[in-house]
Amino acid sequence: MAKKNAIIFGGLNTCSRAIAAYLVPSDGESLVENLRIVDKYSVNPPTTYLGADFRRVLEQPNVSYRQANLTVPATVAACFDPPEGQEPYSYVFDLTGEVQWDRPEKVQINNTLRVARLLGQEAARRGVQAYVRIMHPYYECKEKGAHDEKEDVKPDGVLGTWWHETLRTLGAIEGLNLVVVRKALVYGPYVDYGPIIKYIALAAVYGYLKQPVKALWSPGKQPLHTVHADDVAGALWACAEWMASTGGREKADELAGEEIPFKNDKSKVNEVDGMVSPTQKVVVPLFNLEDDGKLSFLEAATRISKAFGTTFEFYSFVVNTVAKFKLEDVVEETNEVHVETWTTMITESNPPCLNTPYSPYTDVYNLKRHCVAFDASKLKRIVGYKLQYPELTEDTIRDIVGKLKAEGTWPNFDS
Repeated sequence: MAKKNAIIFGGLNTCSRAIAAYLVPSDGESLVENLRIVDKYSVNPPTTYLGADFRRVLEQPNVSYRQANLTVPATVAACFDPPEGQEPYSYVFDLTGEVQWDRPEKVQINNTLRVARLLGQEAARRGVQAYVRIMHPYYECKEKGAHDEKEDVKPDGVLGTWWHETLRTLGAIEGLNLVVVRKALVYGPYVDYGPIIKYIALAAVYGYLKQPVKALWSPGKQPLHTVHADDVAGALWACAEWMASTGGREKADELAGEEIPFKNDKSKVNEVDGMVSPTQKVVVPLFNLEDDGKLSFLEAATRISKAFGTTFEFYSFVVNTVAKFKLEDVVEETNEVHVETWTTMITESNPPCLNTPYSPYTDVYNLKRHCVAFDASKLKRIVGYKLQYPELTEDTIRDIVGKLKAEGTWPNFDS
């Protein structure tokens, strides 16, 4: 059977590098005939962190990279045009969207909803066999419950609201063979965004100081479910293959469709082009993605801490009480200690690694109490996806750090 041609849009600062390495491994057979990667960043010279694996992917003869402004309709259309003599692109992986929690609403609308709508409309016009959209865990999950795709979860803030709205917008596009994969907190080699890598850097700091890692919000029983970047890549590919095998959106909706409820301000409908009416029922094939560990915050933090030879504990009741009212002050104080120590670590590293994207610096959003839980039973049952990394372990953390040391982006004190 002939291999498909695929495009990855966006996500160079999140998961697209891992997906590209999965589709076109540098030391194995390519899953696709040709791969095009499109994002706003430059890769030569790089204007964002690339990681060692992705640099090797870009050297492959069947991989091309295009720097593009995806808010421009004509540019989006041109990105779908294959090179002369090449078959059209059959699979589209949409990882676009603003991931900074503090961006204004207008930025979220323009960079998340509008870009995805342009891509979805063009993909529908081109008749792509599968359009796979990633959904980050920008929801307020409950501590207890089924956590399946039918659970009514509330979008988290402005960021979550417009990412959720984007699912409704894409779902309403006629003829779009859409699949949505809603993932847990991602970790893995060269993943430099999200809270897990922050926790890893933080544990490294306290391991260096030979002190226990401390955190707010004891006892930490809230779910903090995770997934490895390689499983994000594998699941997105499996969902593309699944969609193509169903023969189209109508059948896919029958097999895996879930209603995406309206969670926005109704007054926005007349203001924002492309928003779907609150009364319109939008159904899309939706799959949750997480590993089998189903870790709590306490369990995840303990494992990460152990990987650096230290322990994990919580601040006192007094500190927790102060944090509830003055979280910004707590963030500022902790960052001062963490960043100062990290600076010493990267300077005294052998060799020094001053040019690193990694840091224990955190912000108010990451310090707030979050629950992340998305049961992935449906993905396994319908798509048949099997996890490569069943759970986050100390060894996995050490492997990640080892690869970063090897590329020179993590402080090294190994003799």
